[in-house]
Amino acid sequence: MEELISKKLVKDRRGIGTNNEKALHSDIKKLYIDEDSKVEYKVGCYIIDVIKEDTFYEIQTKNFYAIGKKLRDIMEDTSVVLVHPIAVEKYIVTQDKDGQVISRRKSPKKGVLEDIFHELVSTPYLLREKNFKLEVLMTIEEEIRKNDGKGSWRRKGSSIIDRRLVEVVEKHIFNSIEDFNRFLPRDLPEYFTNKDLAAALNIPVTKVRKITYTLKNAEVIKECGKRGRELLYCR
Repeated sequence: MEELISKKLVKDRRGIGTNNEKALHSDIKKLYIDEDSKVEYKVGCYIIDVIKEDTFYEIQTKNFYAIGKKLRDIMEDTSVVLVHPIAVEKYIVTQDKDGQVISRRKSPKKGVLEDIFHELVSTPYLLREKNFKLEVLMTIEEEIRKNDGKGSWRRKGSSIIDRRLVEVVEKHIFNSIEDFNRFLPRDLPEYFTNKDLAAALNIPVTKVRKITYTLKNAEVIKECGKRGRELLYCR
C-alpha cells in the first residue's frame, strides 16, 4: 500500500503545488489516499489535495482565511471536507546546524477541540455552506527546530523548520452546521455570556470569544441584549 501511495503521488502531482509541501500536510494527506484517489489534482484554476468518491479533501494545518475563496468556489457544485489537525501532545525535536538531533522533549502545551475556532473565526461563513464538512484530527506531533541562531529569542534562537505527524488519537466530524451545537452544553442558560460559556466548557474566556463570534456570524447563536457590560447570547 505504501508503495502504491508513493507511485500515485509521483504520478498525480506532476510537480504542481508540492515543492514546498510540509511534512505534516503530507503525512495527513496520505491518510486520505486509497487506490482510487486523485492526488494533487487540478480542477479549474485550483489544485485539490485529494479527490475520492466525488468528494474533495483539503488539508489545512493553519490559516483557513487563505483558502476561504478557494473553498467557496469549489463548494458550489461539490462536497468538500476540510481537514485540520490539533496537537493534543507535542514533542520538540531540536537539530544542530547539520540536521543531527540533539534533543527531544515534551511540550507543556496541549491543544483542545475548541482550538478549531482559532481558525474558524476568520471564516465563519463556511459553516453555513451545505457542501462544507470539517474533520478535526486530534494528534500527537513533532515540531522540528534547527539550532541556527535565526529563530525567536523565546526559542533561544532556534527556527521551526517543520512539523511531523506521529499519531492521530481521535477524529471529530462536523457534517452540518447543527453539529456545532456541541459547543453549547445543554445546561447552558437560555441567555448566556462569554463567562457562562467559558465556565460550562472549562476553557478561558479568550477562547470562548472566538467561539461566540464564529457561531454568531454563522447564525447558530445571536445577541440577545446585555447583562451589565456583558453581551448576552441565545440560541
